[in-house]
This record gives sequence, structure tokens and C-alpha cells, in this order.
Amino acid sequence: MSAWIGIGRSDIGLVRAMNQDAFVAMNHLGFWAVADGMGGHAGGEVAAQSAIATAAARAESFADSLRNGSCAPQDFLRDMIAEAHEAVLERARREPRLSQMGTTLVTLLITSDATPTAHLAHVGDSRGYLFRNGQLTQSTQDHTLIETYLARGIVTPAEAKTHPERHVLTKAIGIAHSAEHDYSACPLLPSDVLLLCSDGLTKMLEDADLAGILARAQGDPILICDRLIEMALARGGDDNVTVVAIALP
Repeated sequence: MSAWIGIGRSDIGLVRAMNQDAFVAMNHLGFWAVADGMGGHAGGEVAAQSAIATAAARAESFADSLRNGSCAPQDFLRDMIAEAHEAVLERARREPRLSQMGTTLVTLLITSDATPTAHLAHVGDSRGYLFRNGQLTQSTQDHTLIETYLARGIVTPAEAKTHPERHVLTKAIGIAHSAEHDYSACPLLPSDVLLLCSDGLTKMLEDADLAGILARAQGDPILICDRLIEMALARGGDDNVTVVAIALP
């Protein structure tokens, strides 16, 4: 059983007609995930919920294998993302009205061997962050067109903040033939706080805003979620906003 506790909260925001975000917090397995769906009508909501439901089911299925070491965390996360991708595609095949749906997915698994380690895998622009000793670090890189432009020097960081294509995804669950994910692992310290979020948070708040709230919350996941969503709504709440905060109690 994981000693780390994650708390999640999702809000529809102040503009959208429905909430197309979804999340899961499985503290007993040390597994958490956030998805941000896209697609006309109910497509985004269906895609996000399908991906999260599949991720949760795979986490339960792999629990014993992860615990006894017969399955490596990166192999579990690779399988889980592939299964989530297939689940969204299959639902779209069954219901043509959902054919354009897709979703981001950011997942976190904490293994508690000699040194607790955070294993992150993601597709899209939902993010993972690490807050350590007062410093906030983005642990994931957005799979967006603007990140490609930045890498190639086509735009400057200042231009990227207001570029009309800044939220166009280059990868997503349920879109294209395969959902190629990024994976990283990081040893954890007892005072660390981890954050997963949809872009409804990061559209509204700068990293400095996130760091300030995390510092003042002093590792309280409930307070972190509440304060982050309150600030996102105060700044306009242009999108659904979902946050999962994970820390040692």
C-alpha cells in the first residue's frame, strides 16, 4: 500500500457547457491520473472517462505484478496507455458520432521500494509537476504544436504565450494510429509534493502562481486543490480545470 496520498478535484469552469475532464486517485495502489477530453458534443467527455476507466482497471490488474516486481513500472504504464488508446478508438468505432474524440492523459505511479520513485507517463498537454524545497519543476513536456515551434526556434517564449496555435495538440489518446507517450522517473524526498493537472489550470495560472499556492499550502493536498481551482476561476475559468495533488501525510 502506498503511503502517499493524492486528492483530486475537477470543476466545469465558468465558460464551458460540460466538464470534459476526468481523473482518478487510487491511493491504495499509488496511482493517479488526469485526462482532458476533446471532441464535439459529448465526445471529449466520453474519451476522457474511457481513458480514466481503462487506466484504473489496468492499475488494479497489475497491482500484484508491480508489488512483487514481476512487472516494471514503465512496462505497466506503456501497457496502460496502449489499452486506454485502444478503448477510446473502439468506442469511436462503435459510435460514429464520436469519431473525432480524443483525450490527453497524464499518469503517475509511485513505487515504494528502498527509495520511493515517481514514474510519470503522459500523452498531450495535461501536466505533471514536482514541488521540492520551494521550487516548482514541470516534469512533463506538452505535446503541442507550439512546443515544436519553440524547439525549432520559430517562435520565442514570449510569442508562444499568445500564439493562436498554442493549444493545438500533436499527440493524443484516441487520435492517429498510436499514442506515443513520454516516460520519466524521479526518486522522491519525503517533503515532495506532486501535481497533475489539465490545461484548464495552466491556461489561467503561471508557474509562479502554482509555486506560491503550493508553498503556502504546506503539503496539504486538499488545500492545494481548492486554492488552485479558486484562483483559476478567479482569473476567468475559461476551461474545465482538474487538479490532483499528491504528498506524504
